[in-house]
Amino acid sequence: MKAVESHGSKVEGAVIDWLKVRNDFPALRQQVRGKPLVYLDNAATSQKPQVVIDAVREYYEQHNANIHRGVHWLSEQATIAYEGVRKKVARFINAADPRECVFVRGATEGINLVAQTFGRRKIGKGDEILLSALEHHSNIVPWQLLCEEKGATIRVIPMNDAGELLVDEFAKLLSPRTKLVAVTHVSNALGTITPIKRIASMAKLAGVTVLVDGAQAVPHQPVDVHDIGADFYIFSGHKMCAPTGIGVAWAPLILWDSLPPWQGGGDMISSVSFEKSTWAEVPAKFEAGTPHIEGVVGLGAAIDYLAAIGMDRIAAREKTLLQAFEAAIRRVPGTRLVGTAKEKAGVASFVMEGIHPHDIGTIADQEGVALRTGHHCAQPVMTRLGLAATARASVAFYNTPEEALALESAIRRVSEVFGA
Repeated sequence: MKAVESHGSKVEGAVIDWLKVRNDFPALRQQVRGKPLVYLDNAATSQKPQVVIDAVREYYEQHNANIHRGVHWLSEQATIAYEGVRKKVARFINAADPRECVFVRGATEGINLVAQTFGRRKIGKGDEILLSALEHHSNIVPWQLLCEEKGATIRVIPMNDAGELLVDEFAKLLSPRTKLVAVTHVSNALGTITPIKRIASMAKLAGVTVLVDGAQAVPHQPVDVHDIGADFYIFSGHKMCAPTGIGVAWAPLILWDSLPPWQGGGDMISSVSFEKSTWAEVPAKFEAGTPHIEGVVGLGAAIDYLAAIGMDRIAAREKTLLQAFEAAIRRVPGTRLVGTAKEKAGVASFVMEGIHPHDIGTIADQEGVALRTGHHCAQPVMTRLGLAATARASVAFYNTPEEALALESAIRRVSEVFGA
């Protein structure tokens, strides 16, 4: 399937024409309410390059069939494409074996998968799960449901006013009762890059299993699961230029092998009778039913695209962009950045004195600027900071410094409307 091959035409040595890269994204060429679109909602979902769109279309036009069980040509081609992407994912995150990479619908399903397999088998009454104050609801609610079922307890790693985790306090929370540490790699609400490698090392020394929510990290920086040292690493595809409804749950094979299946159905079995069923090998054991084949194909195209640019280059580009956007926000009187950690990626959240974030987002939209407003599925973060909501500008490598000026202009328009 040629549409999922590596996309390297925009990279020449160490020099990248970012405007040409931007032109790969059809959605970014449109106007919104008569203004050029300034898309700053990348933490919610990224836009898709043409090569990803083409890969999905080509799959449907030429290779649409169910995978693994068919003996006809279309099924063989679909299976080759599907399993080929698993190999790409393994290389992208430096997994030792492609079979360690289980396809799921997204980070939310990946975390629930771990909660319902590892959690139900390994966590019992009186045990503790450590979460951080930065977590997205998807890395809170599954553990709450598990704790209600098992009689376990959640304890919280605190953060400071800048949005940085207090690692010394984390060390104090670790105890013989701790069975799992589940922490985000990058905060979706504040952009904080957590010291995940240090956290994982401390937890592992205490004999504690570590899960990392990497949904906001994998799109913005190189990720090496072995270097991080976690037991589970979970991420979504749709935030990294792939289609919605696809993601990856990674764990070492020995850990996956020790866990029971979660969902039952086709393809996750070795044999079935009314008396007993036996399970397929990993990863099939955790991929029941017909999977999101076209989503996997699109994920493969997105990985090729990002890898051709280079995740180091993307991280450097976005660091420069984030500085420009934060500077633009600061220049507007009455604005305040929320989340000022020393290590950040992709997110500039802010509030304006006396103005509700929803009003900021509504007026910015009239200027063609797409922001996210609300609690960002991170209500405990807002509560800790004494806020109901923020406006969030989240950047991707295809944004431009000129768009920072457009954001500044939109925020100034908000001030004018409210007489601030």
